Amino acid sequence: MISAWGFNVETAGDGQEALDKLSTFSANVLVTDLMMPRMDGFELMKRLGAEGNMPPSIVLTAFGNIETAIQTIHDLGAFWFLEKPIQPAALRVLLERAASQSQLAEETERLQRQLANTGVLVDMVGTSPQMQEVFNVIQQVAPSKAAVLVAGESGTGKELVARAIHQLSTRRTGPFVAINCAAMPETLMESELFGHEKGAFTGALERRAGCFELAQHGTLLLDELAEMPSGTQAKLLRVLEDSRVRRLGGKSEISVDVRVIAATNRNVDDALKKGDLREDLYYRLNVFQISLPPLRQRLSDLPVLCETLITHLNRKHTCNVTHVTPEVMDAFRKYTWPGNVRELRNMLERAVIMAGEGAIQMAHLPFDFGVALGSRVQAHVFEPECVRLPVGTTVSEAEKALIQLTLQHTRNNKTRAAEILGISLKTLFNKLKEYGAAEAADGAA
Repeated sequence: MISAWGFNVETAGDGQEALDKLSTFSANVLVTDLMMPRMDGFELMKRLGAEGNMPPSIVLTAFGNIETAIQTIHDLGAFWFLEKPIQPAALRVLLERAASQSQLAEETERLQRQLANTGVLVDMVGTSPQMQEVFNVIQQVAPSKAAVLVAGESGTGKELVARAIHQLSTRRTGPFVAINCAAMPETLMESELFGHEKGAFTGALERRAGCFELAQHGTLLLDELAEMPSGTQAKLLRVLEDSRVRRLGGKSEISVDVRVIAATNRNVDDALKKGDLREDLYYRLNVFQISLPPLRQRLSDLPVLCETLITHLNRKHTCNVTHVTPEVMDAFRKYTWPGNVRELRNMLERAVIMAGEGAIQMAHLPFDFGVALGSRVQAHVFEPECVRLPVGTTVSEAEKALIQLTLQHTRNNKTRAAEILGISLKTLFNKLKEYGAAEAADGAA
């Protein structure tokens, strides 16, 4: 019967035989009777627990042994118990749930090994103490149903945190839906969240499911929560407490099973004081709070971040860039990164395309890197020499002098020179071609 449900089954006549078989058979779920010859179910689970090898266990018990079964669950951490005679439907539900818990535990263990070895958690990377603490909290909260509030500056990776929680949870096979509350007009916010019926308002030409319905049995990320209108926050709180939504214009409520993760780039205390974030909603969502550090506070992560991002960008743009030079890494460490990891990614994407292969060098970064936003990086600033031109110099002669000086500064890197001059590479080549032709004509004359 159990095999017909898609499980690979191994049987044993008693606890001792089960213990022997489990040395070679890796079970995701153990179904055991309590009363057995040679070794009973209690002793079997006790031995497996001592070895650190006990899978989620379902205890079968007769009516008179229910108290013993409950005690076994409490003392040994068994998954559940079933009273004889066994109802197949109940057994199947418990088997599926226990198997899901076992698979989640295995995945968590695998990710913990990966995290310890490489500093990677799902799509997040970081070996700094700050990020290791973030990773630990993610792994602790993910298997639960608790709401999470993720705080951090723009570009720090708040959505990546939400996706990591989703991927490490039992909801990972369900949908992940994200909505940016700051990008949504107030008039459409409630419709986007809760859905609407046909004719609920002008322009509602058909029924539409909201984000809560779309995220059924999955995870919903409410990004930039503090930008949500206060009235909508009150309705959101009601949904979180009742797990039911009513579409705009609807007459009935719909039950929803959704885990909500909220995120904000605002200072939470300031948002509460200004009334931009309702206190009751905050306390409902702030079961766990994960605060992401800005990149400038975890500069030790720059090497692993660059390596990971370059690998991804190589695949995206079919390039073969290997690394950044020590000079570039030094400039990165001196920069304040106001745009955080998002800014680093955009910077590297441009550099990977510019370099194409080999190492990323200073010449592959924007000529004003570190200047526009007040960085302390000075090594990459173009300091033009003073060009003195006598009265009567033509525009074309002045242009030629400026181009030649710029090429000297960039050590004949034409791509960089064109960028500094604000012209296309093609235009620069055409100008050089003109100068070359003119010089050849003067020499022939």
